[in-house]
Amino acid sequence: MFVTQKNKYSFFLVLASVVLYFSLIFGFFYDENLNYGAYYDWVNAYLKPVNDFSKNFFQTLLNYNDYGQRHSPVYLIFLSLFLKLNFSPDLIRIIHLHLSIPLILIFYKCLVLKFNNIDKRNLQLLSLVIFLSPTFRSLAIWPDSRLPGLLFFVLTIYFFLWFQKSNKEKYIWFTSISLIISSYISPNFSFFFIYFFFFFLKKLKFQKLVLFGLFNFVLAIPMLYYIFILDINFFLSGKTPSLNSGSVSLNFNFSNKIMIISSIVFFHLIPIFMNDNFYYKFLRFFREKFIILIPSTFILIYFFDYQTSYTGGGIFFNLSHFLFGNDYLFFFVSFFSIPFFVYLSYLNIKNLYLLLILILTNIQNSIYHKYYEPLVIIMFFTLLQSLGAEKFLKKKINIFYVYLISMIYIFMRGYKIYYLI
Repeated sequence: MFVTQKNKYSFFLVLASVVLYFSLIFGFFYDENLNYGAYYDWVNAYLKPVNDFSKNFFQTLLNYNDYGQRHSPVYLIFLSLFLKLNFSPDLIRIIHLHLSIPLILIFYKCLVLKFNNIDKRNLQLLSLVIFLSPTFRSLAIWPDSRLPGLLFFVLTIYFFLWFQKSNKEKYIWFTSISLIISSYISPNFSFFFIYFFFFFLKKLKFQKLVLFGLFNFVLAIPMLYYIFILDINFFLSGKTPSLNSGSVSLNFNFSNKIMIISSIVFFHLIPIFMNDNFYYKFLRFFREKFIILIPSTFILIYFFDYQTSYTGGGIFFNLSHFLFGNDYLFFFVSFFSIPFFVYLSYLNIKNLYLLLILILTNIQNSIYHKYYEPLVIIMFFTLLQSLGAEKFLKKKINIFYVYLISMIYIFMRGYKIYYLI
């Protein structure tokens, strides 16, 4: 019996799935903590309210902002149910880990739905790269509401892709319900309602549009009441570690946000950027818009004032300070990342909406890489448009470049956490 290349590829994918899954289990038992803060958040910030919710639900709920939490209490309440059943914290962690894995499956289903002309094995290979995300690994091993919020957001994308494909009204409601659940778990995802609403606006007639708006408003009332009437504003009750545990504050310096977020997006999309077809088109755009792009970048640099004391800052900002003790390398990268950010918007106006929403989801002074990883990869292959993703996915080697970037990032995170800190 001859073993075909296709069979070898299929066997490789099964083996890769098993190895990557057990690497996560291995990380669990050895307390892997590539995001550094994930362990400390679970031990110092999450366990206490989870324990208190299991003992005195209403008192904990009404005094939630006293815990210094910037995350919604919804997922912590869910975890407290297991504690109430006398599950140990470690058992709760392993349950949470396995509840996180469907994120990868849903992402794969999104890819199959959008790229029905691409070999499904290529799509499976791409979806498995999520296992190598330091954010996914850390927040699966150390429970955090960000990951289940992302899971329901990817489910939102799945229903939205079905809506685009079938134009059936039921998927509008599925999309909306999934996004509401995602927003209750991780409120930053609520900003994406603006994006999806533009599509639904064209589909729904006036009466149903009013019903749709009313439906979403009614489901949002509990959270609005909790925050604005009961005045339990947990968004600003967290701490910024390096500011002598000072409270998180709002920061509307959009130079900081645009430069750091664009650098994070650029890093994760380097394989796409370096793809010949995309690269040459970008160069043509850069030459044509040079007189606008370069002065705009200089203006953003002039107003940039992000401090290392805020913590976070993304990979290039941290690398710049690690190597040179200043922002110069980061500024140099900005002359690529900002034009790249603008180019993504130039390709399709809907991309501009998505990228603006990415910026709006971070209103505090600290900007963490983990907020945008693996979200950037997921959004690129599901929501961002006109980027040549289908052509990119036809070649396995391109997907391995995505893996290479992920491995580089893991190595850098590991070096920082286990050798520098």
